[in-house]
Amino acid sequence: MNATQFHWDEVAPYGDAKADRRLIPGQAGDFKRVTVKAGHVAARHAHAFEQFFMVAEGEGMLTWAGGEIALRPGVVIHLEPETWHEARFDADTVIYEVNFRENGG
Repeated sequence: MNATQFHWDEVAPYGDAKADRRLIPGQAGDFKRVTVKAGHVAARHAHAFEQFFMVAEGEGMLTWAGGEIALRPGVVIHLEPETWHEARFDADTVIYEVNFRENGG
């Protein structure tokens, strides 16, 4: 058994000028913080894995096959594998994601 402590400031960033991504890998999935600049659009895409994400700061709009969901602090989204979605960010936004491994571990 093991416990590991992390601090986001010590996790190496990756991404581009529009989004700062920081990933903490786990055995069954990953925990990620994504900071997105206002005006960024995440083009339509899908993942082979299950995903939960929570908006901590900012606002925008998520579009998926079922319609639109307003993104604002406290909103939690669950995406089943292969669910297409796209997002528009109207303000600088911070999202926390849990991404599960395709095979569950």
